[in-house]
Amino acid sequence: MANNNERTQANTMPKTTARGQRAPKGVLRRLLKMLFEFYPVLLPVAIVCILINAIVSTIPSIFMQNVTDIVDNSFRSGDWAGVSGDILGLVGLLAIMYVISLIANVCYTQMMAVITQGSLKKMRERMFSHMQDLPIRYFDTNGRGDIMSYYTNDVDTLRQLISQSLPNMLISGVTILSVFCIMMYYSMILGAIVVVGVICMVLAARYITSHSSKYFLRQQITLGKAEAFIEEMMTGQKVVKVFCHENEAKADFDKVNGEIYYNARNGNRFANILMPLLGNIGNVMYVVVALVGGAMLLTGANNVSISGAAFSISIVIPFLSMTRQFSGSIGQVSNQVNMVIMGLAGAHRIMALLDEEPETDEGYVTLVNAKEDKDGNLTEADGRTGLWAWKHTHHDGTTTYTKLQGDVRFYNVDFGYTPEKTVLHDISLYAKPGQKVAFVGSTGAGKTTITNLINRFYDVEDGKIRYDDININKIKKADLRHSLGIILQDTNLFTGTVMENIRYGKLDATDDECIAAAKLAGADDFITRLPEGYNTKLFGNGSNLSQGQRQLLAIARCAVADPPVMIMDEATSSIDTRTEAIVQRGMDALMRGRTVFVIAHRLSTVRNSDAIMVLDHGRIIERGTHEDLLKLKGTYYQLYTGALELD
Repeated sequence: MANNNERTQANTMPKTTARGQRAPKGVLRRLLKMLFEFYPVLLPVAIVCILINAIVSTIPSIFMQNVTDIVDNSFRSGDWAGVSGDILGLVGLLAIMYVISLIANVCYTQMMAVITQGSLKKMRERMFSHMQDLPIRYFDTNGRGDIMSYYTNDVDTLRQLISQSLPNMLISGVTILSVFCIMMYYSMILGAIVVVGVICMVLAARYITSHSSKYFLRQQITLGKAEAFIEEMMTGQKVVKVFCHENEAKADFDKVNGEIYYNARNGNRFANILMPLLGNIGNVMYVVVALVGGAMLLTGANNVSISGAAFSISIVIPFLSMTRQFSGSIGQVSNQVNMVIMGLAGAHRIMALLDEEPETDEGYVTLVNAKEDKDGNLTEADGRTGLWAWKHTHHDGTTTYTKLQGDVRFYNVDFGYTPEKTVLHDISLYAKPGQKVAFVGSTGAGKTTITNLINRFYDVEDGKIRYDDININKIKKADLRHSLGIILQDTNLFTGTVMENIRYGKLDATDDECIAAAKLAGADDFITRLPEGYNTKLFGNGSNLSQGQRQLLAIARCAVADPPVMIMDEATSSIDTRTEAIVQRGMDALMRGRTVFVIAHRLSTVRNSDAIMVLDHGRIIERGTHEDLLKLKGTYYQLYTGALELD
């Protein structure tokens, strides 16, 4: 029954699963280059130790040949004088070589432990650092679970590749080359038999690994899909339970998990065939060498070799040992091939992440602390003054300073998340310093998109946005965003104390500044009632706090940053009316004297705005104050009176 189930499941799997993709050839080269970059001295030393260990492993065959030759010659001549001394000399030399090999082995294993874990550490740091430079578009189009898989599954395949597969393949490769040269040196006839056996082993290994590699590569991809699915289900667990979607979620997970099983099972089926097959080919090769060698001894056949030595028992016996060692080394290489393929699959995904284009920034206007003289001229200040200015270095070498006021203007802006679909059409608006501008409209009208353009999460396709009369494309993104405060509907709190979460808005803020910001936001009252006050630890995105309390902390975090421009994206839409009143008081205190952009579904929160923009399908269809728009009796009037629903 199990076999029937497996067959049914396999037949339902998409054909692309079996075909997989091959990792590009350049991945291994890039990985090795990166390892040498991480450890430019330690890695070459480790490689030298590996080579010493591999070369010494071939010495017993030469030793056996010499000992057998000494005994054979003494037996033929009947002269046993000095035989024991010669053999003891060879044993002593072999012992010295083994001590050297032992030292090299200990050294390289210790060094590889440092290189492996150190490289993974630096790799994760490089990935995370690069990820911080990626545009928001990347995170909008890639699942969080799949991104997390880079740091877990894919990095783990590199651990096995660096610590085990590459050293073992290097040792086996050197051993194969050394033993083959020794074989050809002593007997080309027996060596030719080994070559034929090797060809059979290589063809068998190539056929099997070509099939197993497809499934192992696909396995890494499906592992990423599974992590993305699990992360999504964990995040939406309440929704799953509310809608009694448990059985459907299980069925969806079984499908994803089935893909992992299907690929892992087939990959390991081929991989598990490889070693027994190669081992048996090696056994056949051993028997053939023994038969041919014995026949040549009995018939007195002439030997063909580089050494020119006559064919004798001193060649056949070590040759059998070398044959076993040779086939075993090839088996070791073949056994590591699948691990190398899995490692390269992980490396390919990691390189793909590192190859993602970082967020570009052509801006050159920076935000600086400024001071103003009695004539009103601005200059750059050394310390914090509470006065900010845009430092603009012109092409002619002159520098001008523009006071940061929070004047934001849109001029005929068009934008689309994809080139083929424009979502904003000819948007023109202005917000003077200290004004409150509100955006209302149905879901998908383009409200949040406008705010995403202000902080340059995305860049406009056409038109321009000016900030204090400076094109925002000329302002460095970090400085632009430093001047903006954003409070979103979904509050993100981090693992740490309440104080640390408030200080996130300004990392050099003092405790007194954080407490003052909390009082301004109206959060101090509930914080002081927490078990440890401002030192209370938060976990799981502040799950031990209510939605309103989390929102108040977000406001406090924004308040400590003290930005001149605020963006509030439906900051009160997910809390109750009573909590909204508390949060609204905190926001009103924070908005005082600042330029504010507000997105709200509850029209009661935008009544006191200086200007209200009504959007529909990416266009501003109405604009004006609350009273002006009511007099028009258009879309806003219908929304306000309930004749038209926002959604």
